[in-house]
Amino acid sequence: MSIASKLKQRALGFGQKAMERLFSDEKRAQKVVEALGKAQQAKKSIDSTQRVVMHQLNFATKQDFKDLGRQLSGLKKRLRSLDDKLQAL
Repeated sequence: MSIASKLKQRALGFGQKAMERLFSDEKRAQKVVEALGKAQQAKKSIDSTQRVVMHQLNFATKQDFKDLGRQLSGLKKRLRSLDDKLQAL
């Protein structure tokens, strides 16, 4: 086993022990879950606000790039299909 693998295994073991200790107390576990929920809600709110601001400033958002990537992928497939049909003629 390489040194990197050993270190990774030890780190995972320490992480697992830390999580076990963190969640061993029910009240503490509930607070952690609540904090994670609030963090997710805050991220959603920030993402939504960022998307609105980016569009107002006429900047592309991450979703816009994803959508364009999908469209480009579809166009590439169509182009390959048309090219194959032309080659068959």
